[in-house]
Amino acid sequence: MVILNKIYTRTGDAGTTRLATGDEVSKQDSRVCAYGSVDELNASLGLCRLYTPTDSSVDKALSRIQNDLFDLGADLATPEQDPPPSWTPLRVIADQVVWLEHAIDAINANLEPLTSFVLPAGTALASHLHLSRTICRRAERDVVRLMGQAKRPVNPEALKYLNRLSDYLFVLSRHANDNGRRDVLWIPGGSRPADPDASAG
Repeated sequence: MVILNKIYTRTGDAGTTRLATGDEVSKQDSRVCAYGSVDELNASLGLCRLYTPTDSSVDKALSRIQNDLFDLGADLATPEQDPPPSWTPLRVIADQVVWLEHAIDAINANLEPLTSFVLPAGTALASHLHLSRTICRRAERDVVRLMGQAKRPVNPEALKYLNRLSDYLFVLSRHANDNGRRDVLWIPGGSRPADPDASAG
């Protein structure tokens, strides 16, 4: 159980913070940036849920994912130690990734075939899901950067989870656009004049 009695501690006023292991690091440390992006992603999903009926299947799925993202944040905030700690660190596991894969397959089976890339638009829920998808991609890049810089290994399931989640958010956005029927398709060069010379002079 996590008990938070005091909200401000002033310990971060010098630009540092502590990881779950107690190690003090800069707030611009790549590990802090990674779990910070995961936190931002989680907050954006809370906004998405404003547009989902309470207790709907989509709302329940997003609630589950928000909880998983707290697991992921805890995972990233807890680097491996040698010797291992006396407690068992919380890690993202393969089953959480597999759940996303099954959810993607179930949603994708009912979507209209894609004939072009889609613009991040459509319904309010779809638009917010697209925003969450782009934050998820940034979090994924931050974890990749952490993997390249960290002296201690990063759980590979953490990266897999974010990779699948961005795909899930994409198909869910299409589901929110009437299973793709209300998708706004990209028209390459669609805003350019048909005759380039027509706009000359």
